[in-house]
Amino acid sequence: MSATGRPIRVGVIGTGALGFHHARLLRRMPGIEFAGIYDKNPARAAEVAQQLETVAHPSLEALLERVDAVTVAVPTPAHAAVGLAVLGRGIALLMEKPLADTVPGAEQLVRRAGERGVVLQVGHVERFNRAVRAAAPYLDEPRFLQIDRLAPFQPRGTDVAVILDLMIHDLDLVLELVRSDVADVRATGVPLLTTHVDIANARIEFANGAIANVTASRVSRERTRKLRIFQPTGYFSLDLAQGTGEFYRLKPGWQSLAATRLEQIVEHVRLEAPEAEPLKLELESFLRAVRGEEEVVVSGAAGAQALALAFRVADAVQASPLATARP
Repeated sequence: MSATGRPIRVGVIGTGALGFHHARLLRRMPGIEFAGIYDKNPARAAEVAQQLETVAHPSLEALLERVDAVTVAVPTPAHAAVGLAVLGRGIALLMEKPLADTVPGAEQLVRRAGERGVVLQVGHVERFNRAVRAAAPYLDEPRFLQIDRLAPFQPRGTDVAVILDLMIHDLDLVLELVRSDVADVRATGVPLLTTHVDIANARIEFANGAIANVTASRVSRERTRKLRIFQPTGYFSLDLAQGTGEFYRLKPGWQSLAATRLEQIVEHVRLEAPEAEPLKLELESFLRAVRGEEEVVVSGAAGAQALALAFRVADAVQASPLATARP
C-alpha cells in the first residue's frame, strides 16, 4: 500500500523481451494496482496488452498520469530522456540496466531523483541471483574475483559494445562485493560479428588491493556465467546461470593440523538460498522501497558508478594494442 493507504499504481514503459516480463510479473503482485503499459510501437503494445489482459496507453503521458511508480525497459539510448520525464513528475522509477548510455545522463537521473525525493532503482538483477544471495553471509573481504559471462550471438543488444550489454552486470557485482575505490583498469577486446567490441577482458585493481578479472563474450558457442571469489577464509565457486554455489572454507586453526592434503584443512559448504525468479525479487524490492519499507537495493548512484566503470573499461579497450589490430 502507498502512504495514503491505497494500492501503489504501477506501469511498465517499453514492452520488448524484458519489459514483457516486467509486466507479466507486476500484474500479479499483491498490494499494487497494475495501471498498464506503454510502448512506442502500437502493434507491440496491443499484442502485449492482449496477451497479459491489460491496458496499452496511447502515449507516455497518458500512462504517467495514472501511476505512482514505473519500470522502464526501453532501448538504452532512450533511458535518460524517458527517465527524466518520469522523475520530473515525482514518479518512482526502476530503470533497467545500464542506467543511461552516458555517464552525464546517468548523473542527471540521479540528481533529478534526489531533487524530487523519489525512489530510483537500477535493474542490476544479478544482485538477486540465488547463488549471490546464498554466498552473502560468508563473504569477508574478497581479494581476487574471476568472472566469466559468455553467451551465444544474438542481434539484441548489439547496438552497444559487449561491455555495456553484458559485462556491466559483473562490474556492478564486483563493485558491490569489493566496496573499494577503483585504482586501475586494464582491458582488451575485439569486434568479431558487429561493429562494436564483442568479446572483452578487464583487469580491475582496487585501492584495498583486491583484483577482479572479468571476461564477457557474446560470440561463444555455449552460455556460461561463473563467478569465483578468493578471500582469506576460503574460496567460492558460484554458477550464476544455475543459481548454485560452493564455499570451501578453511577450518579454524588449520595451521596446527599437520595436514598433508587440502581436504584435511578445508570444510565444504554447499551454498543454498530460497529458489525465486531474480526479476520477481528485484521488482518486489523496488515496491518495498517505494512504500518506504526498506532502502533501495541498487541505487541510482550505484548504477551510475557501474556505468562509469564500464566506460573506463571501454576506454582501456580502445587504448589497447588489439584495438588497432582490425580496421
